[in-house]
Amino acid sequence: MGEEDEKLKKCTKSRNYPSPSTTGEENLRRIINEIDSLSSLTHTIRVFSVKWQVIRKKLDELSSLLTAAEIPKQHQHKQQQHQCLVDETSTISDTLSECRDLAARCINVSYSGKLLMQSDLDKVISKIEDEAKHLSNIFSNSGVVTGDLALVVLRPVFGAGKDDMKFYVNDLLTRLKIGDVEMKRQALVSLNEVIVEDEKYVKIVVEVGDFVMYLANCLDSNDFVIREQCGFAISVISGFDVYKGVLICSGVIGPLIRVLESGSLKAKGYAITSLEKLTENGENAWAVSAHGGVTALLNLCYNNEIELELIGPCCWVLKNLVGVEEIKGFMIEGGAISSCIKLIKGRDEMGQIAAAEFLQSMSSGDENVTQLVIKEGGIRALVRVVDPKSNFSFKLRETALRAIENMCFSSVEYVNLLINYGFMDQLLYFLRKGDVSIQELAFKSACRLCGTSEDARKSMGDGGFMAEFVKFLEAKSYEIREMAAEALSTLVLVHKNRKKFANDDHNIGLILQLVDPKEGNSGNFKFLLSILLSLSSCNHARRKIAHSGYFKNIEKLADDGVSDAKKIVRKLSTNRFRSMLNGIWHS
Repeated sequence: MGEEDEKLKKCTKSRNYPSPSTTGEENLRRIINEIDSLSSLTHTIRVFSVKWQVIRKKLDELSSLLTAAEIPKQHQHKQQQHQCLVDETSTISDTLSECRDLAARCINVSYSGKLLMQSDLDKVISKIEDEAKHLSNIFSNSGVVTGDLALVVLRPVFGAGKDDMKFYVNDLLTRLKIGDVEMKRQALVSLNEVIVEDEKYVKIVVEVGDFVMYLANCLDSNDFVIREQCGFAISVISGFDVYKGVLICSGVIGPLIRVLESGSLKAKGYAITSLEKLTENGENAWAVSAHGGVTALLNLCYNNEIELELIGPCCWVLKNLVGVEEIKGFMIEGGAISSCIKLIKGRDEMGQIAAAEFLQSMSSGDENVTQLVIKEGGIRALVRVVDPKSNFSFKLRETALRAIENMCFSSVEYVNLLINYGFMDQLLYFLRKGDVSIQELAFKSACRLCGTSEDARKSMGDGGFMAEFVKFLEAKSYEIREMAAEALSTLVLVHKNRKKFANDDHNIGLILQLVDPKEGNSGNFKFLLSILLSLSSCNHARRKIAHSGYFKNIEKLADDGVSDAKKIVRKLSTNRFRSMLNGIWHS
């Protein structure tokens, strides 16, 4: 115990009360030294180690507060302003005396009972916490301060209790309210660090007083760094659905729109991200519109050659707003359609993707808007994106295909327009030569196209789509096999296509082979049988079906009671009987 006794004596000796001539700053420095000495002593205590670890952490925090409060010579004119901090050291000294006494008793194991000592340690922990909070409050009420006079509360360790986290957040709010520009910047940086690393801090920020409202107000700051840091904080908070209502009620929409109009590139980016998340709920659309947000967003999309990276996100926000008819009408009157088409023709991929999605949303279920898109050249621009000769990414082509399908596949007139634009040739090229991802995308689009119109089916039959669909009948994916069978069953409804399909012996043989009763009555049997049923109305195809070695598959299914199989067998038998009668009649 020799080393511990020596440290204890040194710690006890450090408590020298100031003489009348001792200045406030000397007294403050003495208290800081005493705290540091006591904190060092706690490392040697072997009993109630967890309690002393907490005490040491609180002492270190208290020391940091007091150290930050020391007034350098160049700030001696503020000494009177902070005299209350110096006066507080008397109370702190009493608490330290009590803590030192407990340390001595723990080192010497001279306490009367464990429960009583634990209670005493909890009391001193509470007193140190109160001193730290009291200091912070005193400092908060002293007016705007600069960084070198600021109280610095240590950031709680990961996994700290809610009280410590809340105390830290309260201190950040205090620094935002009373600090100079640099202190506000530092407080916001510290805030953003913790809300990114631990979402528990987000909840505390929302719960603490008027923190969110203060962040909203700071968006109007003249300092661009403060605006950026506030924008980032709000973008993080807006990512939590449960807190979106708090942000709206705190009035963030107006300041966010003002950032769009006059903020830095980075600040605008954060503002757009926040608005995109907040407008996922259509109820907030009017709030954005009421503050001039639609105009601000459209302006960022128009002729913006400098801030290209903002265009795509702006379109996504606007897309969230089109659900309100009045707002959509305002967008259209403001030239949104022509602007989107211009973006699709541009070179910024994110802007192209967002513009295509925006056009799709505006035209959804609205024939008038679709006609405007076509009139302005929107469909032609989308078809050019799909063109194999163009050098666009898979993601952009996928978006363009989705937009084309949603706007055009429900109308015979629009499908014919696509045929005239060469859209069929593009799909066929990707089916034959595209890599796996774009091939599958083109395949699914072509399958949907089969059901759009008679002209589309004729064009696809003439273009060679049937041969490509036959290849997909043996794909590994059951979904792809079924889609191919369904597409073929639709195409062979056209008489000209049936004849062309039957001319290839491989086609009929493969389908008869795939209708294998041993495989069970799989889902695509109905489409394969539908193909054979359509083909059985063609003399050339009937003969091939009847003479195929796999015709027994159809007969077996007919014996099992499969309706379409029975129809095929009956049809072929009837035609065979008629042929026999015709032969007898003419003999």
